[in-house]
Amino acid sequence: MLKKKIGIDAGGTLLKIVIEEKGKITYKKYPIEKLDEAMGWLSILAQQAEVNLTGGKAEYLKKRYFPQARVVTEFKATCVGANYLIKQSRLQIASKFMLVNIGTGTSWYLIEEEKTERILGSGIGGGTFMGLGKLLSSKVEYSQLAEQAMEGDRASIDLLVKDIYHPGEPPIEGTLTASNFAKVEKLGVHSESDMMAALVNMIAETIVLLSNQTATYYQTKVIVYIGSTLIENPALQVGLERFSTLVGLTPHFLPDGEYCGALGSLIV
Repeated sequence: MLKKKIGIDAGGTLLKIVIEEKGKITYKKYPIEKLDEAMGWLSILAQQAEVNLTGGKAEYLKKRYFPQARVVTEFKATCVGANYLIKQSRLQIASKFMLVNIGTGTSWYLIEEEKTERILGSGIGGGTFMGLGKLLSSKVEYSQLAEQAMEGDRASIDLLVKDIYHPGEPPIEGTLTASNFAKVEKLGVHSESDMMAALVNMIAETIVLLSNQTATYYQTKVIVYIGSTLIENPALQVGLERFSTLVGLTPHFLPDGEYCGALGSLIV
């Protein structure tokens, strides 16, 4: 009889859980604020199960709830989980690619078949989206902020390339950003949706610019985006795909990619 296996990725924003039982995999996630609440039922479920932990709070979970658990390095678990999901999804991706994990912050990995390496990190990510979002909007929930971003128009907030060259024709794509938030003269006179759209655009452009520079250095154009900040955040996905394509990258979005760490902890 196959032993039940549980993989937990306890990050800065979300608690991601993968349960493997009798060949079937179940995915669950909770806000990190509900960590102790989630562990209440999970510790019961985990009896007689193999538990594997990764993420920033892995050692905390091991000490408090799962003393027999195995702790797996987050970077390794993420890459292994991504490779597994890519094979399961049957995405046609080159053997050498950049994996970009947009969580609370963002990490870049170079993956070439089974060889993996973390090569870059940035503080721009989901934490930026939530933190600045709460300053710019009256909304506080992730889903509400993401909805506002999708509804907004950043043209009244960002200084665009076409604004600088008006009334002439710009030498490059006119809707690219010349300066983020440069049209804001006073907070409170712009719509929250427009400001959220500008914020998401700033995050997307920054991630793509770093991705392009890194990918060029390592001689690949294929980018696989994963991470909790992509969940129910269509404005971010649209921005990442658009800007990636504009700079010559080939972007992919991995289904269930936010679970790469938890899944990889089961496989490593």
